[in-house]
Amino acid sequence: MEEFIKEFMDYLSVERGLSKNTLESYSRDLNKYTGYLKKRGINSLERVKRPDIQDFMMGLKDNKLNASSIARNLVAIKVFHRYLTSQRLLKEDVTSVIETPKLWKTLPDVLDEKEVEAILESPNTRLKQGLRDKAALELMYATGMRVSELVNLKLTDIHMDMGFVRCLGKGQKERIIPVGSKAKEAIQKYLEKARPKFLKKADPGALFLTRLGKPMSRQTFWMVIKHYVKDARIKKRVTPHTLRHSFATHLLQNGADLRIVQELLGHVNISTTQIYTHINKERLKQIHQKFHPRP
Repeated sequence: MEEFIKEFMDYLSVERGLSKNTLESYSRDLNKYTGYLKKRGINSLERVKRPDIQDFMMGLKDNKLNASSIARNLVAIKVFHRYLTSQRLLKEDVTSVIETPKLWKTLPDVLDEKEVEAILESPNTRLKQGLRDKAALELMYATGMRVSELVNLKLTDIHMDMGFVRCLGKGQKERIIPVGSKAKEAIQKYLEKARPKFLKKADPGALFLTRLGKPMSRQTFWMVIKHYVKDARIKKRVTPHTLRHSFATHLLQNGADLRIVQELLGHVNISTTQIYTHINKERLKQIHQKFHPRP
């Protein structure tokens, strides 16, 4: 089974061009699945029956895994079995008759414009770390990049004279995103006054560096966000992705076309972007209930 997973992961990486994070999720879910099968004494995928998969899914539910994570596990299993069948490594696809559970779309948390501004104004720009954090936060809100895209930026991806940044998204898909004047100013100050002070020996070429002179990680940026959310006295649950959600929501609230927002976010399917129109509807309902004399 391990050999099948390895072959499948090679296929996803080379032929499908999936991102590192997606590949890690598939690998983790499939190893969990095959580990479960082995505990049941099933050492060959040829012996897997539909009830085995259903019992595995019920086990995930009993372990309090949320609905979206359970659905993701099932998708990984179905794509895995479908691939093995197409390659004639398995005779039949036992997952073909198992339906993927329909999920309620959960609306992501967003910040209003004043809350975003409070976070962006929190870094102490008299310090090199504050200049770095200010530049990273401004850039993320200005572009709506994913945190993994932000921390993987190279110096060569930044084109401040032209006012854009080159970004590699999921599946190594490139997109060009405009950068506003506030973010440009913050980045230029960071590059001139702070980044050289973060360098130790060799320059790794990454845009954002840690105090050790290494590229910033997702975990480091997560800590940066938490620190400034606390400073701004915001009580909402805020993650690095919240700035991305807020970017998209604020664009739509101010009249941006949904297709443009889709392109800026790097969504393959516009249905993924449409969730932000639901956020606006929720906001309209809240305003109506608050201000209408007969809500």
